[in-house]
Amino acid sequence: MPRRLAIVMHGQPNFHAVVTVLHVVFRKLPASCAVVSDGLQCIRTPLLIERRSMRNSSRTWLRRENIAFAEGVPAGSRVLDAGAGDQPYRKHFSHCEYEAADFEKVDRSYAKSTYVCDLSSIPVSDARFDAVVFNQVMEHLPEPLSVLHELNRVLKPGGRMICTAPLFFEEHEVPFDFYRYTQFAWRHLLGKAGFEVESLNWMEGYLSTVAYQLQTAARYLPSNPRDVAPGLLGWVCAPVLLGCRVAFHILARLFHVLDERERFTKRGYPKNYVVVVRKL
Repeated sequence: MPRRLAIVMHGQPNFHAVVTVLHVVFRKLPASCAVVSDGLQCIRTPLLIERRSMRNSSRTWLRRENIAFAEGVPAGSRVLDAGAGDQPYRKHFSHCEYEAADFEKVDRSYAKSTYVCDLSSIPVSDARFDAVVFNQVMEHLPEPLSVLHELNRVLKPGGRMICTAPLFFEEHEVPFDFYRYTQFAWRHLLGKAGFEVESLNWMEGYLSTVAYQLQTAARYLPSNPRDVAPGLLGWVCAPVLLGCRVAFHILARLFHVLDERERFTKRGYPKNYVVVVRKL
């Protein structure tokens, strides 16, 4: 079989070939609505299993939540982005005096921090900031309560903070990955640190959680028959798993599209919680 048409090569799936076949089958299907059109786009483009190529409705909702929070911060306010990393939310606070703090020890890219420090010891005076942005950091803190106390210290009385962190996610930025947080953990820790919870909500809907599970299955399910099972059983089941990986990738893309339009929160569980608090 010519290389460009081989569905499996050297015991590994050739996803480009699979999607080329799917493209021929689906290219003339009418898009009866925008959602269907967006969902089918994952079939009409090359299938890439890498996480960075996938649509991610969690990031969409994270951006929306931070924009909404930023719109409620008065112009001229001093804002701290705690654990800012590459500072993706800085642009939403262009009307404010923005400062960033990070320990910068993970092997990743960083924007220039105002303070390179441990978040449990930020080198500023008490009550310096009007607002704090604290996104996707709590899971990376070995002593989260001490950091929450420190953020309370640097926040002005009545100041507000937005917090997000995962309830459900694979290990990442290892070895600096320690915890996952339920809604009850959030209320317990924030209350002990001197904050009043204004709102605590799912950041994304359950479809996004399922999409993430499908994404990880599409990446991690084995496709080499020797990894699936010994002998003939592995060779019989490997094509089934290959088909599952392709189907899961397509469904994940569709579920992310649906979640971006409407968060389904009646059942299931989120990947992340988003909490807005005020300093007492």
